[in-house]
Formats: sequence, structure tokens, C-alpha cells
Amino acid sequence: MNTADEALGAAFREEWGQVLATLIRVTGDWELAEECVQEAFTKALERWRAEGVPRRPGAWLTTAARNTAIDRLRRAAVGAEKLREVAAMWHEPESGEHAEIPDERLKLMFTCCHPALTMEARVALTLRTLAGLRPAEIARAFLVGEATINKRITRAKQKIKHAGIPYRVPPAHLLPERTPAVLAVLYLLFTEGYAATAGDALVRRELCAEAIRLARVLARLMPEEPEVSGLLALMLLHDARRATRVDADGALVLLADQDRTRWDAAEIEEGTALLDAALRRRSPGSYQIQAAIAACHAQAARPEDTDWAQIAALYGTLTRLHPAPVVELNRAVAVGMAEGPAAGLAIADALAASGTLSGYHLLPATRADFLRRLGRTEEAAQAYRAALGLAGTEAERGYLRGRLTELGG
Repeated sequence: MNTADEALGAAFREEWGQVLATLIRVTGDWELAEECVQEAFTKALERWRAEGVPRRPGAWLTTAARNTAIDRLRRAAVGAEKLREVAAMWHEPESGEHAEIPDERLKLMFTCCHPALTMEARVALTLRTLAGLRPAEIARAFLVGEATINKRITRAKQKIKHAGIPYRVPPAHLLPERTPAVLAVLYLLFTEGYAATAGDALVRRELCAEAIRLARVLARLMPEEPEVSGLLALMLLHDARRATRVDADGALVLLADQDRTRWDAAEIEEGTALLDAALRRRSPGSYQIQAAIAACHAQAARPEDTDWAQIAALYGTLTRLHPAPVVELNRAVAVGMAEGPAAGLAIADALAASGTLSGYHLLPATRADFLRRLGRTEEAAQAYRAALGLAGTEAERGYLRGRLTELGG
């Protein structure tokens, strides 16, 4: 791959959301903005190969997309008035009410998470528009099909267009009503970075780093919000283990087998302090509970020191507060470690019977582990094969193939 291709790939990951958000703001038209940004990237591939990579790729792409938008408006005979309006918006200074959000990307996330849309639509649209996640990656986060996510995003755009919902930063007093959706966006952005949906790499470091950066900005913006601190703590406690999740060859390393001396002690200390401060506000939420679970793992010097009973109890609390099949699956793992594989398998089997996690590879993988520990080898091999057929990353597939080999399968 040449330098231009690499630069364009980096620009797509880092600049897509910013360029698209700018075009949406200046044109007020989601469809037009997306088409123009796509065309700008296509032009960049040809021009950068021939002329070299510009010093500021993001600015180049934004200018190219803007010019394409103006050309299309002119060809569509929208009229001089519309063109003057777009030109004026392009040079429109930021108003004072926007200064409360110091980061441009976070500002755009609050803009995108409009309360007129459903929570699912807000989060999906923001992940697609600003984070640049693919529909398949967003679908994995919501445990639905890719077609469902595409429809959800399309309906959200249509509602924005037909209802005339403005694409602008909300004033400070309206930020709290949009905060839960922004937290969900940051959480899912980090999750995709920590455990990628598909590809050769299990971990996408750039997504983890960006999610943590934005969570830090939000924590400074809202220091009194315990769930904001809880989310940042959760990210840090997980990220502390990131470097040990795969070995030098990219193979998956289970939590129990990780070299705990290589965990990031500074991140663990910071995450634990943030969690303690959040819990003292006595307003528990799902991110704080998940951070408490992560802290139980991070503070165990050896695998056998892990307080699995406490983790199982925390998952039980999380299930009552935020019922979700993935939470119940995680509770099954904790119960299986605290009370034995038969107890964990009973919960996992109930989930399998419900059909709520159909297509989610970690369900058959979890069942396979319980069955293996119970000595039910043939059933375990069958479950590992089912998980292998659903796993999206090569690291996960490699681990599952290894387990099958151990079972003679």
C-alpha cells in the first residue's frame, strides 16, 4: 500500500465524522452531505496518488466536499438565495452558547443526539455519522441484524428532514437530556475498540484511545455526574489490561492467563479513584456497577484471588437495573466461577432457549466452556463449532480452534 492510500485510510478513520458533521451543518441535508463526503474521499484517492498527500488532509477533504455540495446545489437550481445561505453558514462564527463544550467532536455528538429521536436511533446515527462505525459493527452492539440498523438510521434521517430538526449544538441547560445517549455512544465506541466486531485484530487501539479522550473531556465538563465518572473509570480499568489481551502473534489470551504484572497500574489507580468518588455520590448507575466489576478483576493480584461471588452479585444488581441478555450471559460466567460450571450452564442454557442472543458467538462459546469443565466433551465440541462459525475476528477463531483441537475435534 502506498503513502497516499495509507493517508486516506487514516483520514477516513480520523476525519470522516468531522467532515460529514460539517457538511450536515452547512447544508442541512444529511443525504447530500454523505454523498459529497464520499465523493471527496474518491477524489482524494486519485489526487493524492498523483500530487502527494496534503499537509492538512482533513481540511482538504472538507473543502472538496463543500465545493461538491455547492456545485450540486447550483446544478439542482436551488437558487442564489440557498447558495448565499450555505456560504453564510460556512463562515458562521460559533455562538457563545457553544463554548461550554470544549471539544469539537464531543460538541457534534451532543448535536447529533437529539431527544426527538429514540435512544436507539440517536446512538446508531451518531456512531455511524461521527464515529464512522460500519452498520455491521453498530448492529453487533445492539444485537440486531445489519438491515435493522440501516433502517433505523434511514428512519432517523427522514425524521430529521421531515420534522425540520436543526443540526446545532444545544445550549448548556439542555445538555443533561442528551447525556445518556452521548455516554452510550462513547461506551460502544470503546467496546468496538476493545473487542472488534470483525477483522484480523481483536483490539483497535485508536478507538479505545479516542473514547477515553472524549470521556475525559466530558468528565471535566460534568464533574458532578457520577455516571460520567463511572464510564471513564470503566474504560480505564478495562484499558489497563488491553496490552495483555493478545500475545505477540495476535492470539487471544484469556483473563486468567494474562500477565498481570504488565497491567497498567496507573490506569487502574486512576480508574479506581474515579469509581470511588462516583460511588460516594450515592446515585448508582450501570456504568458505575460495570466499573466496580472491572475493579474486582483489576485488583486481584492472581486469578485465584478474584472475588467471583462479589462479581456475580454485582451482575445481579446490574441485571435488575439494566436488564439485557448480554448482562445475563456475563452473570452466567460469574456464577459458573463462583458456584461451579453446572450453575453457570443452567443460566446460559436458559438464554439459549430464549433465543435473545441468537447469532452472538459468546453464548455458544460460554456454554462450550461450561460443558468442557463438566466433562461433556462431545457437547462442548459442538458448541465450540457453533461459536467458531459466528466469531468475527481471527483472534477469537484461533482460540476456538485451539479448544476444539484440545477436545480432539
